[in-house]
Amino acid sequence: MTTTIRLTAAQAMVRWLAAQKAEDGGRFIEGMWAIFGHGNVAGLGEALHAHRDDLPTWRGHNEQTMAHAAIAYAKAMKRRKAMAVTTSIGPGALNVVTAAALAHVNRLPVLIIPGDVFASRAPDPVLQQVEDFQDGTVSANDAFRPVSRYFDRIMRPEHIITALPRALRVMTDPAECGPVTLAFCQDVQAEAFDYPASFFEPRVWRIRRPEPDAAELAAAVAALKAAKAPVIVAGGGVIYSGAEAELAAFATRHGIPVVETQAGKSALAHDHALNFGPVGVTGASSANAVCEVADLVIGLGTRFQDFTTGSWALFRNPARRILSINVQPYDAGKHGAQGLVSDAKIALEAIGRALGSQKFAAPDPGLRAEWAAARARVKAPPEPGNALATDMQVIGAVNRTAGPDTIVMGAAGTMPGELHKIWDAAPGGYHMEYGFSCMGYEIAGALGIKMARPGADVVCMLGDGSYMMANSELATAVMMGIPFTVVVTDNRGFGCINRLQKGTGGAGFNNLLDDARHVNPSRIDFVAHAASMGAKAVKANDIKALEAELLAAKGADRPVVIVIDTDPWPTTEAGGHWWEVAVPEVSSRAEVRAARARYEANKTGLQRAD
Repeated sequence: MTTTIRLTAAQAMVRWLAAQKAEDGGRFIEGMWAIFGHGNVAGLGEALHAHRDDLPTWRGHNEQTMAHAAIAYAKAMKRRKAMAVTTSIGPGALNVVTAAALAHVNRLPVLIIPGDVFASRAPDPVLQQVEDFQDGTVSANDAFRPVSRYFDRIMRPEHIITALPRALRVMTDPAECGPVTLAFCQDVQAEAFDYPASFFEPRVWRIRRPEPDAAELAAAVAALKAAKAPVIVAGGGVIYSGAEAELAAFATRHGIPVVETQAGKSALAHDHALNFGPVGVTGASSANAVCEVADLVIGLGTRFQDFTTGSWALFRNPARRILSINVQPYDAGKHGAQGLVSDAKIALEAIGRALGSQKFAAPDPGLRAEWAAARARVKAPPEPGNALATDMQVIGAVNRTAGPDTIVMGAAGTMPGELHKIWDAAPGGYHMEYGFSCMGYEIAGALGIKMARPGADVVCMLGDGSYMMANSELATAVMMGIPFTVVVTDNRGFGCINRLQKGTGGAGFNNLLDDARHVNPSRIDFVAHAASMGAKAVKANDIKALEAELLAAKGADRPVVIVIDTDPWPTTEAGGHWWEVAVPEVSSRAEVRAARARYEANKTGLQRAD
């Protein structure tokens, strides 16, 4: 006789999630972020309260940003653990769609459980219900379909018996990994069902390591043996695979230079002799020089975003071939690449065995030295008397006060480009959300990183624009007693996009606060604002003061926010690469016409990997 347990669907969901284990120990779903409203407070809210010791519930201040915290946690845990997010129906649910897209682009696991309309449809339309005039099955949650790796709607209590295992299968699949949405009809949450007791038995979720196909492996080895100047483009897949040591050993043994994407930065120590630095649009001159002459570009766990490839104009050797090693066949086959579908660690080991002692001639080490000198110049403290620091000088101050346990993080604006270029990353000490480059990820992301790595010194770097976009989880971090350091560079607007606007011939318009339509000048007191939420907040008047405040922030018992005024105009001139941004063909502005001419010349003169 099958033993059953009578529970509501919400109670069963929570009980099941609490029993799912990670391969490295503990729960796979570490806990649930929740903002309650109608649609989840009565069903899931009651169930989470009953299991609050088995599955912690954390209260956010904004649905999008609490989801960002969950996603950052999963990234910091190398996808070995994840978190869940629940919201009410309507606006609460739709606030998470941006975060779902972020997780989708970055291949990061998060379980999203928004409340949904009544399955019975008896009280339709309920408060906050989005009605489709042509399709009675549609609700607001259908907006999650294009940004979810798996989507399901729980319309009967027994649906969770199949939906929940499918959800975690996707979240723990290295190739399919991403956000899962289980839209949970609010009346179904409260309905009871006799669930098999076996459904709640603990289960350990392993993340598989796909072995390479023999023929693909042989072709990859042959391509390497025929190459004269290969380069490895290390992406986030190296880190998620835990292949950092294997990458270092492989590069050293075979003399192959390594360049790093935003997601792959810190996979290899910045001072490793074969780490030629960041690649692409925000790349080092050393890395891009190596890539331009490479005859075999080995993508290792990268999805070849346009910032990595210089809009596919970086790899300029007419004889070059692309070998893409990736767990996801979609990524392995991009732009006519020769694909090797495999886990990065397994692939490096297998290729290394086949190559034996073969060693290539490493690039000129002078390239690394020249780039080290270039980044040291822009990070150096300003001369006494300079009115405003540059963003690069701020990064220099943070880098000089960083330790081996420091994790620097960011997401949008100036910081991703400058950090990618000039930050000297310790292994595992770099966390950048640049797949979606989502403003507002930063503070919530820092919270999630610190929850994953409580012993780390987490430093969040963002501009005033991103701070204004989403800062509410600073109050959550204060409430939860989770400390990290936030460095706010106040350049009085969207400085990064203002430079892009001017660089494409546009007039300064609607980016810097002074160039936006206004009656009263903007005078935001970021120190007072952060302090009002309970953070320790200070203003640093110069780089020397910033370094002192950074050192004082270490060991704090709450978030510390340090604000410093910066110049919105300077950027690191060294390094970098062309990036395709379409410029208007017709304009009354001479500056735009000149920018269009440069754009057309670049498109004509640069070979593309099509």
